Amino acid sequence: MGGKALPDTAKQDDTSWLAATYRRTRQFSEQLCAPLLAEDMGLQACPQTSPPRWHLAHTTWFFETFLLKPHLPGYRPHNPAFEYLFNSYYNGIGEQYPRPQRHLLSRPTNDEVMAWRHQVDAAIDTLLTQTDNLNGLMQLGINHEQQHQELLLTDLKYSLSFNPLSPRISRPINTTNQANESTPALTFQCFEGGLVDIGAHSGFAFDNETPRHKAWLEPFQLANRPVTQGEFRTFIQDGGYRNSDLWLSDGWSWVQQKGIERPLYWNAALSHHFTLAGEQPLADNQILAHVNYYEADAYARWAGKRLPTEQEWEHAARAQAIAGNFADEGLFQPGTVRNSALSHLFGDVWEWTASAYLPYPGFQAESGAVGEYNGKFMCNQMVLRGGSCASSASHLRASYRNFFYPHLRWQFSGIRLASNPRTKHA
Repeated sequence: MGGKALPDTAKQDDTSWLAATYRRTRQFSEQLCAPLLAEDMGLQACPQTSPPRWHLAHTTWFFETFLLKPHLPGYRPHNPAFEYLFNSYYNGIGEQYPRPQRHLLSRPTNDEVMAWRHQVDAAIDTLLTQTDNLNGLMQLGINHEQQHQELLLTDLKYSLSFNPLSPRISRPINTTNQANESTPALTFQCFEGGLVDIGAHSGFAFDNETPRHKAWLEPFQLANRPVTQGEFRTFIQDGGYRNSDLWLSDGWSWVQQKGIERPLYWNAALSHHFTLAGEQPLADNQILAHVNYYEADAYARWAGKRLPTEQEWEHAARAQAIAGNFADEGLFQPGTVRNSALSHLFGDVWEWTASAYLPYPGFQAESGAVGEYNGKFMCNQMVLRGGSCASSASHLRASYRNFFYPHLRWQFSGIRLASNPRTKHA
């Protein structure tokens, strides 16, 4: 509000909105865990993932650590040991329990974690009645929990995929008559480029979306939709995973060392894939997911195209409505492609870009432990844009920057192609 004091009515409205948004976000985390058994809550299939119970506890730790302990007089932590057990990577707070061993935390139990969550929720309600100077931290905590809701789903999918029983926690998408439906043609929309604004400009944003700045774009073209399962299957059948000419050096080493032949969760027959609705048939017009940066880049080369830069993606998406297939739908898998211009920019799958995850010009991390949120990860990772079927719609915006290491593919990550306009010759 530009540093001006808010009138009392505005303060009350803002506090009410924050309280309602906080409660809704916290309840959604618990709703995601409702279909799970107690045995599911401690699953962790690899060091990059975390158990569902840990996600519920860590997000609670965040509100207790950054809001309640420093700002609510007389607040007593539920259990001082939790500060060590559920600190993810904040060195400014203290040591952390080893990430690869989170599956060994059979205690605290589910009931104990839920009791802690409810204690913190009650304390946050009290805090919001006592101060109106913590809106920024509150919104950070809410958005942080939404990030962990997505991670909870992606981590859980990876862990459940190792079970031969193909457990399911959601309903399958409607694939009736999909075999008889044609995939909408891949077309490209032209953008003139020029000097454009990049970065967040209003409302909540993470620090890595700032500062807003100018970027120069050459003319470019962006595909009307993401790549589908059917299109990627053609890439595989054409020898895409066996042609070293298509791959970056690191990507080809990854393919060779890991013996990679297909996307994560696809079976060897290229007929079915594992989803949170169990084993489901692949559909030619369903949006491709669970490929890493190397696979996305190789496919783009095979198709005679390239991946967009994050600046190109943001410029194209800024005028688009945030509408699509999100976690709110409860499907937790990408849908089928629509026949419309620039469809699926938000939701369904995060889209790899050709941009390394680096600070924007003039970026400065916040002081203190909260400044560790994004800045210290700006190295050796690539940017993804748009959100996925495991993201909440209210969490996304055109300036949002997600980032992952190029070899990882357990996230709902997919491909949207870009190209340079054809040069006209005299």
